[in-house]
This record gives sequence, structure tokens and C-alpha cells, in this order.
Amino acid sequence: MEAFNFSLLAQGGPMMIVLLVMAVTGIVLFVERLLFLHRGQIRTTSFLDGIKNILSNRRVMEALTVCEETPGPVAAVVKAALLNVHADADKMRFAVQEAGIVEVPALERRLGSIAAIAQIAPLVGLLGTLLGMATTFHAFMAGGAEYATALALSDGMWRALLASIGGLTVAIPAHLGYHFLSGRVRAIVRDVEWAGNEIMRYLQVDYRGVEAESNASAGESAAREETK
Repeated sequence: MEAFNFSLLAQGGPMMIVLLVMAVTGIVLFVERLLFLHRGQIRTTSFLDGIKNILSNRRVMEALTVCEETPGPVAAVVKAALLNVHADADKMRFAVQEAGIVEVPALERRLGSIAAIAQIAPLVGLLGTLLGMATTFHAFMAGGAEYATALALSDGMWRALLASIGGLTVAIPAHLGYHFLSGRVRAIVRDVEWAGNEIMRYLQVDYRGVEAESNASAGESAAREETK
């Protein structure tokens, strides 16, 4: 358990406390974003197949209910298209794009903070290193040449090394976490774009085509009845 004591924080100087706060903040942000993105990522193909199956039976309200009960931006974009199922193509496309504009920034929220921690942590570590080196040279100047021994200088050097190690220890996982989450966001955005295009194509071609054929058949039947 000796490796897990907090004495190194005190030995590393005041910048180690700053790095500790940054590390805890980064972990909290990473876990929160990971859970949020996991909740928002669904099996897009299976979800759309289910929506299409419901729409094939002309049950638009049921499809809307499924979208409302399904978390994530894909369901929100599909819902926007369903709300404009009888609108023209331009209006439907505008509604889908508007829903995507609302959802995508929510996916990217707080990723900038994680990136900032990854970029700033090495600078904080460097500042701690410089403070440690300043302590070393101050001890050298204050003690005089006859007292400039390794024992007199070791405290500042040790502090400088700990600060550098601390900065890199925080920065490297933060960089990895940021790129991992960015990859998840890009995957969800691709799903959103594909789902929006696919549901618009289905509604404008398949759904309305069947509806038009049904209306035409009903019209022909009515015409034959009138002829009789």
C-alpha cells in the first residue's frame, strides 16, 4: 500500500494539487460522456426496420410513440421526419436537418473540456518543473559553493521530476479518452445522417407510393360503382 500514499503530492509541490484536480475532473467528464453516448447509441438498422414495419401497416402514431420511447439522436431525427410525413420533400428535409442540428452539439458537449485538460496538463507539469528547478538553484545560491551538495539540491530536483511525471500522467489518458469519445461521436453522427436520409427516402417513395396506389384503387372502385 506504500505506492498508494499521498506523500508524493506533497513532495511534488503546489502544482501537483492542480494536476490532481484536473485528473479528477477529467475522469468525471469522461465517465459522464461515456454513459451518455452509450445510452444514445442504438442499433440503427434494426430500429429503422421496426419503424418501417409499423409504417407499412399505416400506424404513424405507433411509430411516433416508439421514437419517443427510444433514447438518442437517431430516434429524434426519425421522429422529426414522421411529424412531417404528409409535408413536401423540402419541408421534411428542413425538419430532419433542424433535429440533427439540435442533437449533434449535445453529443459533442464537454469533449472540449477533456481536450483542454489534455493540452494544459503538460504545461502545468512544466510549470511545476520550473518551480522545482528554481528551488534547486535557490538552495545552491543560498548555501554557497561549500554547501552545494547532492543532499542540498535533491529536494528541488525531486519536486521538478514529480511535476513532470504528474503532468504527463494526466495528459496521456486525457488525450486517449478524448479521441475515444470523439470516435464514438463520429459513429453516432454517421448513424444520424444515414437514418435521416433513409427515413426520408422511405416516406417519400415507398410510404407515399403505397398510399397513392391505395387512393387510386379506391378512386377506381368508386368510379365503377358510379358507372353501375
